Amino acid sequence: MNFNYETPRLILKILKPSEQAALQTLDFYYKNRTLFERYEAARSADFYTREHQSLILTKEYNLAVRKKCIRFWVYEKENPEQIAGTVCFYNITHLMYDRCETGYKFDPVHWRKGYAREAMELGISLMFQDLNLHRIEAYVMEDNAASIRLLKNLGFQYEGTLRKSIRICGNWEDHMLFARLR
Repeated sequence: MNFNYETPRLILKILKPSEQAALQTLDFYYKNRTLFERYEAARSADFYTREHQSLILTKEYNLAVRKKCIRFWVYEKENPEQIAGTVCFYNITHLMYDRCETGYKFDPVHWRKGYAREAMELGISLMFQDLNLHRIEAYVMEDNAASIRLLKNLGFQYEGTLRKSIRICGNWEDHMLFARLR
């Protein structure tokens, strides 16, 4: 598996820890803070600092080297210095499971351009081909219609709702489970 890929319109890369990368990720998260926090676990007070982003990038890079978590940062080819979004394949488990979970987030200025689908299609292909996984799962809150539509368009199937399964902003929330098989 490589750490840099291209699609017709996008660059997907696993970022090496650096000052510049930490500032890019900090800008991406801070600019989209209100939107992202609606669907994610509570953040620590230092999450929105360069130092914390640098620590996260170091951990993610080390996990990518071991093929345990692959986070691709997505850039438009026309604007390769600003993050458009991210797609992540995490909790990668082999042995009898050969599975992972996935998540994605994009800056709203890049919505409705097909970027999430384009990036996810490449990532899914890599998980099935390069990592030889059998199953990819995604968990989505019931009010996230755009994400549900994306998963269905990518060939994921609804398997059920997990009641009060993930703590979001301090509250246990139901999540719909979607999965795609190789």
